[in-house]
Amino acid sequence: MFENIGGPELLLILLVIFVFFGAKKIPEIAKGLGQGIREFRKAARDVQEEVTKEVKQIDNKSEKK
Repeated sequence: MFENIGGPELLLILLVIFVFFGAKKIPEIAKGLGQGIREFRKAARDVQEEVTKEVKQIDNKSEKK
């Protein structure tokens, strides 16, 4: 996703974020972003576990026949 972003581009993005949000808001934004990423990963893991569980149930039913 960010393969083409180098050092200067990243620095410019950080500068724009700093100008728009200010120094006080950046930690709050980072904390919210971190929580959002954790929740997304947990939801993805839960979905993967549910799919795996269903596949195992289907396999068990087909083995009994």
